[in-house]
Amino acid sequence: MNKTGRRIALALSLACLFVLEGAVPASPQDEPGKSIAAGVAQTTVREGISVEFTIEPPSGEKTGALLEGTDVEVRFRVSDAATGTLLSGLHPSAWMDLRKSSVAGEPAGCREKIQSFIAGSLRSRAEIDLNTYYVLALNDEANLSVIDPLFGFGGSKLLSLVLLKSPGEDWVLMRDGKRLFVTMPQVNQVAVVDTASWKVVADLDVGLRPTRLALQPDERYLWVSAEGAEGTPDQSGAVVIDARSLTVVARIPTGAGHHEIAFRDDDRYAYVTNRDAGTLSVIDIGRLVKVKEIVTGARPAGVAFSTTGQAVYVADETDGTVVMIDARSHQIGARMEAKPGVRAIRFAPGGRWGFVVNGRENAVHIFDASINRILHTATVGAEPDQVAFTETHAYIRATGSEAVSLISLAGLAQGIATVAEFPGGQIAAGKAPKGGLADAIVPAPEGGSVLVANPADKTIYYYKEGMAAPMGSFRNYGRLPRAVLVVDRSLRESSPGVYSTTAKLTQHGTYDVPFLLDSPRVTHCFEATAKPNPALSKTPAKPSLRVERTVSDQVFPVGEAVRLRFKMIDAGSNEPRSGLTDVRLLAVLPGTWQQRERVEATSEGAYEATLTLPRAGTYYVFFEVPSLRVRLNQIIPLVLRAAEKKIEPTQAQESTK
Repeated sequence: MNKTGRRIALALSLACLFVLEGAVPASPQDEPGKSIAAGVAQTTVREGISVEFTIEPPSGEKTGALLEGTDVEVRFRVSDAATGTLLSGLHPSAWMDLRKSSVAGEPAGCREKIQSFIAGSLRSRAEIDLNTYYVLALNDEANLSVIDPLFGFGGSKLLSLVLLKSPGEDWVLMRDGKRLFVTMPQVNQVAVVDTASWKVVADLDVGLRPTRLALQPDERYLWVSAEGAEGTPDQSGAVVIDARSLTVVARIPTGAGHHEIAFRDDDRYAYVTNRDAGTLSVIDIGRLVKVKEIVTGARPAGVAFSTTGQAVYVADETDGTVVMIDARSHQIGARMEAKPGVRAIRFAPGGRWGFVVNGRENAVHIFDASINRILHTATVGAEPDQVAFTETHAYIRATGSEAVSLISLAGLAQGIATVAEFPGGQIAAGKAPKGGLADAIVPAPEGGSVLVANPADKTIYYYKEGMAAPMGSFRNYGRLPRAVLVVDRSLRESSPGVYSTTAKLTQHGTYDVPFLLDSPRVTHCFEATAKPNPALSKTPAKPSLRVERTVSDQVFPVGEAVRLRFKMIDAGSNEPRSGLTDVRLLAVLPGTWQQRERVEATSEGAYEATLTLPRAGTYYVFFEVPSLRVRLNQIIPLVLRAAEKKIEPTQAQESTK
């Protein structure tokens, strides 16, 4: 992403802060140098705004001390200083950075620190970023791309690749963002991804051809649709997995064909469509048994539950109908006539307005769940297949057009369904070799914006509502992003006026906690202290490492695979550090290219990696060692040069080999 809405807002806010905000004395609660116990509030008042900061374990247990290596909950309570009124709908930002000395920073230094963090440079990243979110792409290959939109180098900002056994088909993220589940139909498994390490921690055997995934509202069970093999309807249905223990608790045959899944909002029933059988299965979640089979039409293709109507709705592709089924009696209560070709069905926030895309008619049908009537049929791009929502708009992806349609939700009650559009790429998504089930359009954390995955362009676009075109994009290194997802670890409003998130204290020591509120404009540095964790006493202390090139001033040939050789040196003992098996590097040509590679140990303290540098220029190579908790910005990078023609090493260079 070239510039996100969040980045622009923060940068503008900070620029104003340097002009308008002078140094303000700390309030009595903010005395520098004091060790603040867990759960003890710190408060500052700026520009008539009171900001109260607390940090404690997520359980709320006030232990009196924070420990390194443990999770904490960070909270900011923002109110009007004069009236005490809690201020909702704000967008604060915060970081945690280990203090380099025992002296607390001055207000001007705090603002400078915030400015450096907003700039997004790798070499000025905070120890803990409380504004982090990641953009994930479900690729046509057997991997997932993980992109850091605030990373300071490279056009694609690729952070990691999550390797799967086979290409994924659908995915779902737990509410806390810690676990991601991915179906892999080719190997009949569901991959479980830990989003802290970006590693697959389990592959669950679930049956033949798992496709769709759904977490019931309370997240107790993960539901997997298994389509089975042809002629084996007894293997086609729902597989139920305990989302915490990762064990299969039930296999429930429902009927032949592809399945879509929805839930009643009280977690009492699950609803599973059976496309080839023409039915909807009703499953009692408490007993995990099928209690009813409802004939809905020739080819049920989509299902969704409405909180407003307290009903489940099924779209039938062949009949062109939308069937309403009462969620209490499980009887058909209404049948709305649309046109053949209807497929996906989704409800806008609030559950009143249902949207049904019609790929044959190039249209979207919009119905009111409070009266069970189709009120609008709007023409959209060619071959629409998906609909997604922000709080204010519906977005319709069309596979036969590069344009994305959007409809304002505000006008629907007044009988207005105005369609606008913006280019969601340069090529129609349907030109990609293979489509996907998972969402290709999702809301961005900034609000009023979306991310659009276009597999034909091999790009993810960022669109801000009100703009004529996307504001920026992510390249995906030649991979086809069939779907997009956001893992949001930023501060969110957990209750009116209270903004919180969870984080892991990476090290012990005193942290500055810079806080920024863009409107009204407030900056302040709070503090938190983490003590050494006895449970981590056997973990080696983080070494001070440096990297030395085996051959200096070497110029690498462009476009050829070459071996980069270097040594890892313990800066304390000045001796080579051997036996490191998890050294990784990030090679960057600023602004245009980056590549991550694993490093091999070759001899005593010596390591090497293979790189192919794509064009002439000056490259920076950063290193990380997760086992020693050494991050990319903690070792001075190597600097490489690449030229179109290979330049042989000088005699002086040869003598250093």
